[in-house]
Amino acid sequence: MAELTYREAVARGIAQEMARDENVVFLGEDIAKAGGVFKATVGLLEQFGPKRVVDTAISEQAILGAAMGAAMTGLKPIAEIMFADFIAVCYDYIANEFPKTRYMTNGQVSIPLVVRCGNGGGARFGAQHSQSVENWCMQFPGLKVVAPSSPVDVVGLLAAAVRDPDPVIFLEHKSLYATKGEVPDGEIVDRLGVAKILRPGKDATILALGMMVPRALQAAATLQSEHGIDCEVIDVRSLVPLDTQCILGSVARTGRVFTVEENPRQLGWGAELVSIIADESFYDLDGPPIRITTPNIPLPAADALEDLAIPSVSRVVETIRRSLSA
Repeated sequence: MAELTYREAVARGIAQEMARDENVVFLGEDIAKAGGVFKATVGLLEQFGPKRVVDTAISEQAILGAAMGAAMTGLKPIAEIMFADFIAVCYDYIANEFPKTRYMTNGQVSIPLVVRCGNGGGARFGAQHSQSVENWCMQFPGLKVVAPSSPVDVVGLLAAAVRDPDPVIFLEHKSLYATKGEVPDGEIVDRLGVAKILRPGKDATILALGMMVPRALQAAATLQSEHGIDCEVIDVRSLVPLDTQCILGSVARTGRVFTVEENPRQLGWGAELVSIIADESFYDLDGPPIRITTPNIPLPAADALEDLAIPSVSRVVETIRRSLSA
């Protein structure tokens, strides 16, 4: 068992899969010699060489185009798009090419690739480098979307993503790179489509993703100690496929549900989950599902304003306390 940072877990997860399968290749801007702009890929060039760890031109379209061609011809590429916001530059691949090719070729051509991105805010990078884009990606049939919140989940979910026959968007939260957690020795392989109950509870269910997971856990601890409210916290982890069994089972036990979402409120992932809960578990609810989100605004770069926009521990605590007291 070792304690790794989230960024060290990224490098370990990639190295695990590259060592296991010589068809796994890695490409992106500054991922080789520089070790990644977030220093999450340090040492991979030295371990696997320049034929498998490839620095590319500054062109997101070229990166994903090369990755798609490699996947179509038998390789298993991991492609890095440095900031998740830059998915917008190569959206045609994300929306039209990756998710539809296997369907349109009747299974003759699959696209087994992973697109890694630095996602989310909290690091003062401003409106064009701080977005949470999971809701951009989860709308396309054929595309899988995961977002780990801990180092051990980074390694395990990355392995699952690389071994999956379909394209996977792998969203690493930029503000979690320095966080630490214990990671077991040896090979780690998780499963896509499995949520985790991180804290059992009986009064309310909190659904969270990425950086909102540790905030939800802090909020739950405060609600218990200061208000006697016992919240169950679920790390959704995988948006597509989605672990509806875990989520609906929790709602049936607690009767109340809150989503904690970093994405802008309009069309966020929590809206889809609330829709599913309303369809499948309406009579289990003791009150309306409530979404705690970032407002529908571009994220500010100023620290005080960014902190005000993104859901905080105190906002989560106050929203749940007020709702359960009503």
